[in-house]
Amino acid sequence: MVHQAKKVLVIDDNEDVLKTIKNFLEQKYYNVVAVTNGLDALKLFESEKSEFDLLITDLVMPSISGVAIISIVKERYPKVPIIAITGWGEHPEALATEAKADVVLEKPFELDEFNRIIQELLA
Repeated sequence: MVHQAKKVLVIDDNEDVLKTIKNFLEQKYYNVVAVTNGLDALKLFESEKSEFDLLITDLVMPSISGVAIISIVKERYPKVPIIAITGWGEHPEALATEAKADVVLEKPFELDEFNRIIQELLA
C-alpha cells in the first residue's frame, strides 16, 4: 500500500531557515511547498483548496504576520494543524497561542523534536 505524502506549507522570510526546514521535511518524505511571504501562502491555501495537511509559519515577517496567517487559516480551515516558529522571545508566543497555533516552537529548535511534533499532529 502506497501512502500519499503529507503536504506541508512552510512560510519563513529567512531563506536559510526555509531551506533547512524544506530539506529536512523532504528527507522525511513530506511534500513541501516553501514560501517567503505570508500573502503568497494565503493565495496558495486558497488555490490549493486547503489540500495542505500542515502549516508551519514564522511569526514575525514583513507584509503579513504569522499571527494573522494563523488566524485566517484557522478560521477557514480549522482542521489544519499549525506550528508557529519564532526567534522572538515570549511575546509572539502568547500571540501565536491566542491565534490558535497548535504548537509554538522557539528557534533554534531540535529537528528530531520538530519531526516528532509533526508526526503527532498528522497522526
